[in-house]
Amino acid sequence: MRVLFLESHPMWIHGLPNGFRDVGHQVKISGPLTPRSLQTQIARFRPHLIVSLGWTPEHRQHNRKWIRKYVGRSGIPHVYWATEDPTHTEYFTLPYIRAVKPDFVFTICRSRVKDYRRMGIRSAHLDFGYHPKVHRPVKARSKYRCSIAVVANAYPRNLVKYPKHYRKQSLRKLISPLVRQKIRIDFWGRKWGEMKRFLGTHIPKSWIHGYLPYPKANQVYSSAKINIGLQNKLTQVTQRTYEILGSGGFLLTSDTPEIRRLFKPGEHLAVSSSPQQTMRLVRYYLNHPEQRDRIRKAGLRAVKKHSYKQRALQMIRELRRQGILKRA
Repeated sequence: MRVLFLESHPMWIHGLPNGFRDVGHQVKISGPLTPRSLQTQIARFRPHLIVSLGWTPEHRQHNRKWIRKYVGRSGIPHVYWATEDPTHTEYFTLPYIRAVKPDFVFTICRSRVKDYRRMGIRSAHLDFGYHPKVHRPVKARSKYRCSIAVVANAYPRNLVKYPKHYRKQSLRKLISPLVRQKIRIDFWGRKWGEMKRFLGTHIPKSWIHGYLPYPKANQVYSSAKINIGLQNKLTQVTQRTYEILGSGGFLLTSDTPEIRRLFKPGEHLAVSSSPQQTMRLVRYYLNHPEQRDRIRKAGLRAVKKHSYKQRALQMIRELRRQGILKRA
């Protein structure tokens, strides 16, 4: 099968597309989209399936009308993977779906499936994952060696826009207590210098390293003694949950029902439900490298069933079950 992904962003072109390649399908990444490039790629590549995903420049409002026109005219099945649910469902996902009209929608949020179906939108759940060629263990790099690392954008504007967002609790329990006690965390990502109002104190400038190219994240995960992974919801996990574990990193994250459903705390990763517990866990694991090593190795084994190869197979099975793809 030939699969065309309408995307150019590094966060997305290295994940699910690689999973389809692992299954044995031929994959083409569109790169930056224009009306001419889209028509040309459809005509020359002759895909059996077209996939769009995420929220990137390729989803800009002025692109949507002609994406609908040329993809719709082709008659090729088009599926969209909604990775911004549920936070941005109303603001972004639904307007995109209504404009582009994909044949099927996968969502990272289980509870959104019934909402979409109620609106007449065919939908199923598909979680994040990781790809072992991108997020894999590597030898520790001296430039990334640190005791505690965070690789994430801070998103202060979203935290203001959505005051009840669970990410605020995750920040308060995992990061704020350490920064307040001047326990160094090395941050890679945007906007961490704007987080005083949420953390209760400034992060020293020397701790902030700015944006890290997506394919280099595993070098931090492999080099840090502890990786803090924020969570955005109680009912789903962030993509970095899988990526840190897939990189052989030791993960400290929020204690949520979904984390406990997927992994075993104390065996595959460490979880905290309070600032006090975070402090205890950090002190313990920084002083017990043998325990960190045992847990990160077990986490690496446990995460293998969440590879993007498995996600690609799941997507194909569902699309065949729905009659959108023909069975081989």
